[in-house]
Amino acid sequence: QVQLVESGGGLVQAGGSLRLSCAASGRTFSHYAMGWFRQAPGKEREFVAAISRSGGETYYADSVKGRFTISRENAKSTVYLQMNSLKPEDTAVYYCAAKYGPVYPPRISYDSWGQGTQVTVSS
Repeated sequence: QVQLVESGGGLVQAGGSLRLSCAASGRTFSHYAMGWFRQAPGKEREFVAAISRSGGETYYADSVKGRFTISRENAKSTVYLQMNSLKPEDTAVYYCAAKYGPVYPPRISYDSWGQGTQVTVSS
């Protein structure tokens, strides 16, 4: 498994932006597809975005499409989630996840998880 550490969460007003980072260690980062998930209080964890090993394929939940962008820098073993036009309903703990091999299907089969970073969007 790969070790993952998220950062970049915080408190932001509606309409604002945040960029989350997830630093990976322990394995060859470029061998892993990466994903972002989130969990709001009282709700199940949900898929947000995913990116292939090369960065050439990306997938998004409908609720964030056009507002969030996932990207990666394999040389830095880091994946990012740029979040723009944030809404109060984006408030959640955001988790980074990794799976060895292809990104598809993008919502399942992740076996390494970070500890999460809190994102709070005020109205």
